[in-house]
Amino acid sequence: MRLFGVLVAATLASLAIAHPGPHRKATRAEISRRQELSARCAQHAGEYNAKRWKRVLGKRQDNLAFEDTIETPYYRTIQNGTCVLTPDVTSGPYWWANSQTLRQDISEDQPGVPLLLDIGVLDMATCQPLEGVLVDVWHCNATGKYSSFTGLPNDISKTEMLQGLDLTWFEPGQSDIHTDNETWLRGLWPTDSNGMAEMKTIFPGFYFGRAIHIHVQVHTDWVLRDNGTLASGKTVSTGQIFFDEELEQQITALEPYSSVTGFQRVVNGLDDTFHNENTDGYNAVVSVIPMDGVDVRNGMIGYITIGVDTETVDSKFPVR
Repeated sequence: MRLFGVLVAATLASLAIAHPGPHRKATRAEISRRQELSARCAQHAGEYNAKRWKRVLGKRQDNLAFEDTIETPYYRTIQNGTCVLTPDVTSGPYWWANSQTLRQDISEDQPGVPLLLDIGVLDMATCQPLEGVLVDVWHCNATGKYSSFTGLPNDISKTEMLQGLDLTWFEPGQSDIHTDNETWLRGLWPTDSNGMAEMKTIFPGFYFGRAIHIHVQVHTDWVLRDNGTLASGKTVSTGQIFFDEELEQQITALEPYSSVTGFQRVVNGLDDTFHNENTDGYNAVVSVIPMDGVDVRNGMIGYITIGVDTETVDSKFPVR
């Protein structure tokens, strides 16, 4: 984790993101191993849950200031039984290495419902929190656009989009289809001594053919460049996290989410990736509480535990 100490002070307020690219599909043996690890760590995740909610609900202040929790996560320790212990899923086409940098506040004044996303990382080999791993997050804005790809249509299928670009072959991490240098809603941050990383963002919107989701990767043995982007590392988890359908209905009824028309939002139950992330005891749905203790539409704090298998590594991403 060289360069981290030097970079943190310089990047807290300004740096913009990156996300390492392609990954191979998990083998049957790896999936079976993760299922075994998931079952073994289930009790630990449940114990974290009980301890954490008791502590959080006892100390939570009404009208919590959104900005006040940056740097130190709102949730101090892993506490929740929502734990993604899953085979890797696609990173998708919307990542661009030059846009991802070390920072916690990735909102960049994008309109939408505020979301403080606390991500706990659990080592499945030990069932203990992982300190110092790099959590990598990116997602679309309230109207379904991704930064660095704002010039691409979001109201048609990915296949149609790629055909419109005259691409006969596309590989995440290898094919460059970025259209601009925008950086909003993308960021990297390391976990603290409790295995926690927090991002300040907004509740994501949706685009054609997909349920509402956030992309998350976890990297170990990482090294940053002077500009805060990722130079190298080992990718031990690539996944997508989701939200409860009832919550999504509340949020997408608000502006600017409701301004997306012409196609219907895909519900979780009809999203293939959602089913891939929620099988065999895995749970990729974020737990949420209102930021003000009253109404999630005024802002929310979300929490999820990412269970990672540090022995299954994919380090294949561009070093630029």
